[in-house]
Amino acid sequence: MNKLIGYIAWTLLWVSPALASDRITLAQLPAVPSDVGKSPFFGIFEGPAPHGMGPGLRFDTKKYFYIYTDRGSPANHFAPSGWMGDYGDIRLDDASTDDPADGRTCIKITYLARESQGYGWAGMFWQEPQNNWGTIPGGFNLKTMKRLTFWARGTTDDETIAVFKVGGLQGEWGDSDSAQIGPVSLTREWQQFTIDLSAVDLSKISNGFGWATSRTDNQGPITFYLDEIRFER
Repeated sequence: MNKLIGYIAWTLLWVSPALASDRITLAQLPAVPSDVGKSPFFGIFEGPAPHGMGPGLRFDTKKYFYIYTDRGSPANHFAPSGWMGDYGDIRLDDASTDDPADGRTCIKITYLARESQGYGWAGMFWQEPQNNWGTIPGGFNLKTMKRLTFWARGTTDDETIAVFKVGGLQGEWGDSDSAQIGPVSLTREWQQFTIDLSAVDLSKISNGFGWATSRTDNQGPITFYLDEIRFER
């Protein structure tokens, strides 16, 4: 019964999350023309990760709008504040030095799969402002962006993430649209994934990025890594 309730709650949270509020200063990204065309809906770059020691050879705040490039970078946007489901099963380290895809740090996430809250799944949103579930003003105007790309890897070649998502928050100040990919199977090697946004209304986005997984998707606890999460023109 708990698994059924958890599944229903998971579905609802990715459409209409629970309410919370904690306002911080709102920043707006001005809309500017874009000359970048479409990318595949679910693209995977199989080549090697850049492994640069600086902010990255392709670091460009005019072309890219970053969610995460390195811990504490002034180019970062959104906050990983939207923990969902069995939130007690999530461990987050956004300053991991375990073989970053690029730069000095990456994000390390562990899902313990203990059903701490009884749901059998867990997930996380990067929000603007933090803890914004569509109940307070916020978000960015990203309508000139054409895709979101990110690097991801697992540790055992057997990790499955049910969904990676952009947007989708409901409510009075919800997101203007959404897009997602999944399920995604990770390997021990870094891979770059793409969510196509060329036909998505990004005029107001408070949920910049999110993921969710479950005990059903994985046999036991998993650890996975994320890096260089960014919108691209």
